[in-house]
Amino acid sequence: WTLFSWLFLSIGILLGAKWAYVELGWGGYWAWDPVENASLLPWLTGTAFLHSVMIQERKDMLKIWNMVLIVLTFLLTIFGTFVTRSGIISSVHSFGNSNLGPLFLLFMFWAIVSATYLIISRREDLRSRNQLDSVLSRESSFLFNNLIFVAATFAILWGTLFPIISEAVRGIKITVGPPFFNTVNVPIAIALILLTGICPLISWRKATMNNFLRNFLIPSAVFFTALILLFAVGIRKVAPLLTFSLSAFVLTSIFFEFYRGTLSRIRYHDENIFTGFKNLIFKHRKRYGGYVVHTGMILIFIGIAGSSSFKTEKEKTMKKGDTIKIANYELTFTGLDQYNTPNAQVSTASFRIKNGNKYEGLATPSKHYHPLQKQTMTEVYISSNLREDLYLILGSINTNGSVFIKAEIIPLVAWIWIGGYILIVGTLFAMWPSKKKKSFLETKPLAKKNKEFVQLPQV
Repeated sequence: WTLFSWLFLSIGILLGAKWAYVELGWGGYWAWDPVENASLLPWLTGTAFLHSVMIQERKDMLKIWNMVLIVLTFLLTIFGTFVTRSGIISSVHSFGNSNLGPLFLLFMFWAIVSATYLIISRREDLRSRNQLDSVLSRESSFLFNNLIFVAATFAILWGTLFPIISEAVRGIKITVGPPFFNTVNVPIAIALILLTGICPLISWRKATMNNFLRNFLIPSAVFFTALILLFAVGIRKVAPLLTFSLSAFVLTSIFFEFYRGTLSRIRYHDENIFTGFKNLIFKHRKRYGGYVVHTGMILIFIGIAGSSSFKTEKEKTMKKGDTIKIANYELTFTGLDQYNTPNAQVSTASFRIKNGNKYEGLATPSKHYHPLQKQTMTEVYISSNLREDLYLILGSINTNGSVFIKAEIIPLVAWIWIGGYILIVGTLFAMWPSKKKKSFLETKPLAKKNKEFVQLPQV
């Protein structure tokens, strides 16, 4: 049930980011808007629970902590609805003021009191039966993982509520913008990427130094090689440099998990490579489905790092025949087409695209004015490949036929959506029910003798 809800929360966040990128026409997919933040908060605590519950399953530990994470996830989901419906926080995504705010607050208060009472009253049943054997263990890495997720949750919640807190304390509403969230969460994200690579390499209970060094040797070599190569090709910004290098480290560690598991099947079960790989992943769906999810998340981090760190943009008012150059692209304004539809007045600008010495067709960003709603909608033009997106936004249209255009080159953004698809596939694979093994009584028909059942042995 946790994977099911986490999957739909992940899909909702990805669809929201895609919608913002394609439909809103401002050149981004995440703006740290309060409602966006409210959707991310339960995802963070839910992800923390998915990791810590594995310790509970294997070691019978962290029961109280897991209950706290479940309650937090539920409360933060209600909090997101409260932010959206109450109008207490200004957001382009909120639905305005309503009288539902006090009801949501009352419900959240009741939920907190009830959950606290239940956890305290049943603390003996929830008490851990075991303890950590070593700091150098997979259990410890999961605990660090949880602390980082909770730290990110607190930082985002604090930034989201800060305007309300500042107004209540000082009488002045101080808005916290993207610089705060980026400054706080970029180091947290890098730490999460590092732990994503470390966790599969450390043994449960206690990792010996020999095991630690043997498992880390090749992934660490890949990390330092990637770091040197990326620095050599001109990447000097610390955040993307570490993100890309650590991503190579993580992907290598995940690859070796599949490699070692398949090799073990070949060696001990006398299977060929394809049968061994198939049996490996289908007999351990949660584990290897989780690795697929981690792969998707790493690709998302790569896309975020590339698109946020290396985006370039240019703006220009252009007449017919004018050209704007950005990166390897040369865009020539060929004309403006204006026409009416039953619901809107449409203005479409055409630009001939030249990438290096190659023509790539026409770009047609447009604006749609809807008289009944008195609203103008921007339809952006996006040309996407695995390396970068060409993103064109049509601005103001002047009476002399000239237009204001904003052109952006956004690197690696396609990997965010690819990573999202992989995340969905991995989650579905992990949660897909395995075939139940039939018991002895189910596989062996009851024997009959003289029309009477023979007593079968107890199993």
